[in-house]
Amino acid sequence: MIIDATDAIVGRMATVAAKKALLGEKVDIVNCERAVVTGNRDQIMARFKQKKDFGAPLKGPYYSRMPDRMVRRVVRGMLPFKNDRGRKAFGRVMCYIGVPENLKSQKIEKIKEADVSKMPSLKYVYIDEISRFLGARI
Repeated sequence: MIIDATDAIVGRMATVAAKKALLGEKVDIVNCERAVVTGNRDQIMARFKQKKDFGAPLKGPYYSRMPDRMVRRVVRGMLPFKNDRGRKAFGRVMCYIGVPENLKSQKIEKIKEADVSKMPSLKYVYIDEISRFLGARI
């Protein structure tokens, strides 16, 4: 299954991807930089900055600044990662910035229930804005 993350709410999209991965299906998520996080912009940026700054440089926890890895980390949070079944499912999930050449010819699906147009307010931030705020070079 190939999921297009353009204008999709990250959490809702990640739940669908996690369920498919737990069922044994390979999940590819493309256009991760165009996914959105809903809420107040200042609070979102502060929360991600706090996550990145937390911990010691040599011990972790480690949070990436790249958009594809940020989305993959959200999917990991939806999986039972500490047991074997969750780790295998996480291995079946891959996230990409843009659309890779080998996936362009295949059918790409959008998740209707995760679309940002269903939001009652217009308060959201794109993942690429968050990653640039954290210092990523995209």
